[in-house]
Amino acid sequence: MTTLSNRIQNLSESATIKMAKLGRELAAKGVDVINLSFGEPDFHTPEYIKDAAKKAMDDNFTYYTPVSGYPDLRKAIAAKLKNENGLDYDMSQIVVSTGAKQAIANAVLCLVNPGEEVIIPTPYWVSYSEVVKLAEGKSVFIESTAKNNFKITAEQLEAAITPNSKLFMFSSPCNPTGSVYSKEELASLVKVFEKHPHVYILSDEIYEHINFVGGHESIAQFESIKDRVVIINGFSKSYAMTGWRIGYTASNKELAAACDKIQGQITSGTCSITQRAGTAAYEGGLESVHQMRDEFQKRRDIVYNLLKEIDGIKVNLPEGAFYFFPDVTSFFGKSYNGKTINDADELSIYILEEAHVSTVGGDSFGDKKSIRMSYAAAEDKLIEAMRRIKEALGKLQ
Repeated sequence: MTTLSNRIQNLSESATIKMAKLGRELAAKGVDVINLSFGEPDFHTPEYIKDAAKKAMDDNFTYYTPVSGYPDLRKAIAAKLKNENGLDYDMSQIVVSTGAKQAIANAVLCLVNPGEEVIIPTPYWVSYSEVVKLAEGKSVFIESTAKNNFKITAEQLEAAITPNSKLFMFSSPCNPTGSVYSKEELASLVKVFEKHPHVYILSDEIYEHINFVGGHESIAQFESIKDRVVIINGFSKSYAMTGWRIGYTASNKELAAACDKIQGQITSGTCSITQRAGTAAYEGGLESVHQMRDEFQKRRDIVYNLLKEIDGIKVNLPEGAFYFFPDVTSFFGKSYNGKTINDADELSIYILEEAHVSTVGGDSFGDKKSIRMSYAAAEDKLIEAMRRIKEALGKLQ
């Protein structure tokens, strides 16, 4: 009989972390593994941000920080939201957390009561439904398809909302599909939300600058629902600051105070050095961000053309983020060396073992037909990874 709580037993291990772990274990045996499972830019953090962190240490910013973050960082975030997104927030509406993942958990735990419904379009980032489990809510999924570029319609949203709906969670640009909602598409969803004032909207915008179709559109721009929107954002993707662990929420003041309250009982304030680096990042402009975005677009185009050459892979062209989410159902039921592929997760394991390329099966993203592969790796590694995958898939009969 286990002594562990039902809460932790019901929680699934992160699929992306699991595959990265399996890849590292294989690499530890001397195998050359190319990791396309993690959503981590291979760029180094820009020098001016690292310099700010070094100066922070020299200036003895080494003490406990305010739970919601240093005032100057929160002001810098508010200025960023105004200047880049046209959104009005003051620092009392900003809560800085140890990564966007904690910011999401804070918001969900502060909003969702046991049994309340959280609407999530599929495919979705693996942690969304797991955080809902922690809050003892009920995930309600809306299926999107490649035919619609993995975006839901207003009609689908309307059909999913019930009196017990509490929250809608989505990302744009999307992890894992790279889909980006246009202003017009968001406006159609907003018309539905206007009819249902009991539903909050969590808008995960962590990939906003890795966008290949124009300026980022936030659903918070629509004043009729802005007070019910909680923006999730951070520095990891746009500024290559994954290991720094810094994200934030922007919301109404009541929810911000609630996030401050729950964070005060779990982690307290984010690392002081990281916060000084975050302030420098937002005050330093977007030059480095745009350089990385352009490189991601180049890599996207290379991988897209290589994927199209692989028989059996069905792939669309992502508009943002740095992932492909191809349909791989044509390989189900095929075998090699006595091993039969039954689903996308098994195909992902096969690719790791046979091609030594780490990807992630789509089941944990809410889509059993696809696998996720990141193109945040270096160009030469991506070309080699696609060569290996093509060769491995060609062996399946």
